[in-house]
Amino acid sequence: MTPAVPATRTLPFAPARDGVRLAIRLVPKAKADRIQGLAEEADGAIALKVAVHAAPQEGRANEALLRLLAQVLRVKRSDLTLVLGAADRRKLVHIAGEPAALMLRLEEELGAWLKRA
Repeated sequence: MTPAVPATRTLPFAPARDGVRLAIRLVPKAKADRIQGLAEEADGAIALKVAVHAAPQEGRANEALLRLLAQVLRVKRSDLTLVLGAADRRKLVHIAGEPAALMLRLEEELGAWLKRA
């Protein structure tokens, strides 16, 4: 598998087969569900930092993350799949769809956070 976000990239997402892969750093047990911005990982890769109110127990924080992403990105929840990181703060989410259209949508919907980097 190729890395979702190579260290030289400045975006937390990259095209993949049948969709786009989005790198996430999840903050569970936050005061509210929200996107906090971008975070640089130890390996230099960029991730979208997302906070959710749910605790990291029995998949609740992961499900809250996927629901929030579906709402913010205006995609169906069923189009989102947690590919890596079920028990880790670092996660990789696959968004199913046409890669070029999804890349444009991500740039549009996440634009406010991307410009802060």
